[in-house]
Amino acid sequence: MEKIELNDFYNDGFGWICKHCERELNKQNNVSTQKHSRLMHEGEAESKQPKLSNQALAKWADKAHRTLFCPRCSITELADKF
Repeated sequence: MEKIELNDFYNDGFGWICKHCERELNKQNNVSTQKHSRLMHEGEAESKQPKLSNQALAKWADKAHRTLFCPRCSITELADKF
């Protein structure tokens, strides 16, 4: 599968990911030590505020799906380039 990239986002087939937030979150995860495997803390969401496994996942800012928006850092980019 071809990986589609923009300046600030990329899509690896699962969804659009903010490059800046992913880099920052990877640095934080490397510094912190995880006591349990991902399997142990990513089961069904039992709380009203579930935590996504990828916090750098972008959303569409418009109904036409032309502009991507990162809810974490608020960066936007026009994705209508292809």
